[in-house]
Amino acid sequence: MERILFGDNQFFGINHMSEEKARQQAMRFQDIDNIVEVLQHALHAGAGGFMCTTHDTIEKIADRVRADPAAWDGFTFYPGMPYAHKYANAVTELGYFDALRKFLPKEGIVDAMMRGGMAVLNRDIEGMMTLLVDAEMKMFRGLSTPVIFLQNVVTDLVQGLGVVDAFRIFSEHCKKRYNAEAGFITMNLPKLLPMLHEAGIENPIVCANVNKIAFRMSGGIEGYRAATTAYPARVIAMSVLASGGIRPREAIEWVVNEPYVESILFGASSRANIVNTVELIHEYDAAKAAKAG
Repeated sequence: MERILFGDNQFFGINHMSEEKARQQAMRFQDIDNIVEVLQHALHAGAGGFMCTTHDTIEKIADRVRADPAAWDGFTFYPGMPYAHKYANAVTELGYFDALRKFLPKEGIVDAMMRGGMAVLNRDIEGMMTLLVDAEMKMFRGLSTPVIFLQNVVTDLVQGLGVVDAFRIFSEHCKKRYNAEAGFITMNLPKLLPMLHEAGIENPIVCANVNKIAFRMSGGIEGYRAATTAYPARVIAMSVLASGGIRPREAIEWVVNEPYVESILFGASSRANIVNTVELIHEYDAAKAAKAG
């Protein structure tokens, strides 16, 4: 897994600092060429790991990568699922049956439909979970996806319900069908890590808010440190700037020195901001290494 990962919030009108900026970005990135340009900037700056939702636009990006692999050498998708709005919109536009046809994998479509139907009838978690993953992964066919993430809306719902086995099923299916590791996005890292341990997932990949002022860090900084000491994990730090509450240099210096942080996820819409963030991470990584010996 790359040290630096690039996110996709800015492409879909998500900006926690400014609604007006989010609106402007949403308008700008209606043109897929503008998204491609930013992703190329990220790739060349050294942030080729792209952590993304399964929004319809991402499928178009995947098509671009398949069409010109040489231009995207070193670029890797890290999909996160599910993207709930996509399903709701498809049912509204296409109806239930055509929506199913759109999202299910082409191979074994009858088997997939049977799995889904039996899952509903039998409340079969494994059938539902594997059907969900296969439907979402359809757009990444032929591309490298070394880690597949469960979005926090599902991860934290499973936490609340206490259905630990769902984590194991997701992890095993990712490995068996896609030769990928499972990743988990969460708003409650201290609660999730012991549940993943109970599910038999050791040293898991977990993406959570990590920042100097403990913004949206359930359990706080000490809670994170205690949890990762008791249950080691490869943590991807997101929201490192605390939605603009911390200056970039200060934020990066702090997060680089958190011992449990393996990767840093950030989003940006300009080449200058991308390059600046990557350079800051490299600068403080080098300083940390020099200090260690």
